[in-house]
Amino acid sequence: MKNTPNLKFPTKTVKCLASLHHALTCMCHWTGTILYSFLRALLLRVDPFWLQLCYFVTLFMLGYLSLSILEPRSPMNRPKSYDLLFTAVSAVTVSSMATVEMEVFSNTQLFCLAILMLLGGEVFTSLLELQIQIFKLSERKSASCTPSSNMNVENGLMSTNSNIDLKYKSMKFLGITVLWYFFTVQVIGYLLVSLYVGLVVSIKEVLMNKKLNLQVFSIVTTISTFTNCGFLPTNESMMVFKNNLGLQMILIPLVLLGNTLYPVFLRLVLLLLGKISIREEMKYVLENEDELRYRHLLSGVDSWYLSLTSIGFIFIQFVLLISIGWKSQAMHGLNTLEKVVGSLFQVTNTRHTGESVFDLSLISPAIIVLIVTMMYLPAYTYFLPREDTRTLSSTNKCNKEKNKISIGFLLLSPLPILVIIIMLICITESDKMQKDPLNFNVLNVIFEVISAYGNVGFSLGYSCKRQLQPYQECRDACYGFVGRWSYISKHILVLAMIFGRLRKFHERGGKAWKLS
Repeated sequence: MKNTPNLKFPTKTVKCLASLHHALTCMCHWTGTILYSFLRALLLRVDPFWLQLCYFVTLFMLGYLSLSILEPRSPMNRPKSYDLLFTAVSAVTVSSMATVEMEVFSNTQLFCLAILMLLGGEVFTSLLELQIQIFKLSERKSASCTPSSNMNVENGLMSTNSNIDLKYKSMKFLGITVLWYFFTVQVIGYLLVSLYVGLVVSIKEVLMNKKLNLQVFSIVTTISTFTNCGFLPTNESMMVFKNNLGLQMILIPLVLLGNTLYPVFLRLVLLLLGKISIREEMKYVLENEDELRYRHLLSGVDSWYLSLTSIGFIFIQFVLLISIGWKSQAMHGLNTLEKVVGSLFQVTNTRHTGESVFDLSLISPAIIVLIVTMMYLPAYTYFLPREDTRTLSSTNKCNKEKNKISIGFLLLSPLPILVIIIMLICITESDKMQKDPLNFNVLNVIFEVISAYGNVGFSLGYSCKRQLQPYQECRDACYGFVGRWSYISKHILVLAMIFGRLRKFHERGGKAWKLS
């Protein structure tokens, strides 16, 4: 057996390779340092409004590219580029405003939309905001650990560091709790939906006829419902499942757990954990919700009133829908139990989710006005019949880091902005409003704009039967009224969706205006 010859490189070659390795190591080190410094400055100094806006813009641009690259279900029915962009924006802002039929998308594209909805949902984005606050607090904690010669100052510094350390641990604990809540609820929801879909023959037949994968349907439906988006893989949304009461009863809690009653259930989870384990940070989280500045963490009293108000809104809508629409064409062919459960499902979705089991165009105009009001209200609207017990000192502490004048403070309140958007759309679609007044009327436009701003996704649709001058090329489609608008109007509605998704930043909008 021959010995393997020893390979000897010239000394100059070895030195060159060593120098190159050292140069690459230094380059990677400095690149990492510069990148970290940039991200640190970005998180510490840039206003959260611009951070979240950039986050959403990046998401829907990546979503648009992904939807464009992936093949649709039928290459002959490929959606237009702008419709793909509109769909991506609608998914990221969890608005579910549709300009194309959902069954046009392939299973891969539907899964891509599910990821966009997941990353754009309120619970996930609030988790990212919480992580940014934890990073800022860690930087503040590091900056406060400076030596001092004065004993009194040192004692005060030690006390301050202790408070910051406790707050830091509490926020990390809250972040872990929210993360577990985020995954646990959706996993349980997915298991229940997939189990029900697998056992009920009628649903399997519908999905097989539509060539939809059962697992993809379960994943997309669960994520869409929990994030309150309302994008379902079927063209008809939940109308095709109006007889499947079990599926509706599974989705109703997901709607509430993901948005309207999320603070209530989050506090219940924290209280339950407090019974199991007594930890210092647990007590701090439950007693210092204002200090943590996590907007979804409400006090016990506020959570109680929020739950009562949300249930009250659902009850009022339910009673009116049952009393007015019981014999309407929208509920035609349903038995008593199907009408009751369907009405409960419908009114639960009016706040933010937008999954519809009835054709809204067949519902009474009085109910439509009520739905518009519900869509306009923020998620955490609640009646509070007491004085705010937060002291002025705690309010000042919360505002110390908000010395800069916010953009929302300088802007008008949302209502004038929405009026301007509605006027612009009416001007843009003025020709269609004259030629087709039954479809292109002001109420339908208002309904569509408020639905986009509220990130709901309800639509009164478009019907060829309502045309005063019918033409043969008209075809009824299962997408929203916005699908019949011009590109300019669609651009305007995109702004309404983004404006609504960032509504928490302009809650004080118009405060700088004096009307007297």
